[in-house]
Amino acid sequence: MDIVFDTPGRIKCGTIATPDISASLADYTGVLGLSVVEDTPVAADLAAAWGAPALAGKRSALLRHADGRPFFLRLVESTPTAYVPLRTYGWAAFEHTVANCDALFADIKGSAFTVAGEPKLVPGFDNFIPFQVIGRAGEVLYLNQVLKSGMTDLDLPHTGARVDQMFIAILAAPDRAAAVAFHHDNLGFEVGDTWSIPYSVINNSFGLPADTITDMTMTKQGRLPASEIDQYPAAATPRTSVPGELPPGNAMVSFICASLDAVTAPFLVPPARRDGALYAGRRTAVVKGAAGELIELIEAQ
Repeated sequence: MDIVFDTPGRIKCGTIATPDISASLADYTGVLGLSVVEDTPVAADLAAAWGAPALAGKRSALLRHADGRPFFLRLVESTPTAYVPLRTYGWAAFEHTVANCDALFADIKGSAFTVAGEPKLVPGFDNFIPFQVIGRAGEVLYLNQVLKSGMTDLDLPHTGARVDQMFIAILAAPDRAAAVAFHHDNLGFEVGDTWSIPYSVINNSFGLPADTITDMTMTKQGRLPASEIDQYPAAATPRTSVPGELPPGNAMVSFICASLDAVTAPFLVPPARRDGALYAGRRTAVVKGAAGELIELIEAQ
């Protein structure tokens, strides 16, 4: 546990449900350069805490970059589905800071990751150069080289690691205002700025004109970004999960919180202390948000 990194509001882990965990593990270690921290079966009580009891005994792997911050990505074995990314509500993408956007993009081309958007500046933003990829499980990663750390009310993290922490979780919502209110009212996140931009990833996914505008609102804790909550088009649908399992692709996001006692949303199961590199003996519990997203909360101490 790193008490400097593990401040309330921090994204601590992103969980990806993948039907071929061995192949996904090879992608994340070989292409993205992450290291395996733990490789263990999912405990029955942990699977139940996620609302996914059918995953008990399934393989899971916890990864991080050796030179990066104490953030984790977790791969969990799941049942194959016909999941199509960027078309449903829930966690749509994990946004990571990277050291060199162009070098990483060159290495990713030709790999098992599909490029959804090449490196380019986003209209209205000159703080970072992003590009987007889709993994073999349908998970979406936004990979951003931060050029300027400061925005109006947010700080973006520079890094020297090939792929470092997730610093924003992208949420696809049927009702952006309701999703923002859930994160504010129930979890204590502050509401940041709202932007309206032509969002190429969304427009391409739904076959919309390139100038179609998407409204997005940031949540934060102080100057620490948390979630980008996007208003998804009317053609989007709820995400279908295999009964008793996690949602496919970008399945769950884990946040550090000051105290679970201050959370007003109902937990899927009561909080419990858990061991291992991610939990470090702290209390943790999971809630389901207004867009159907799974939010794992881990107490700071």
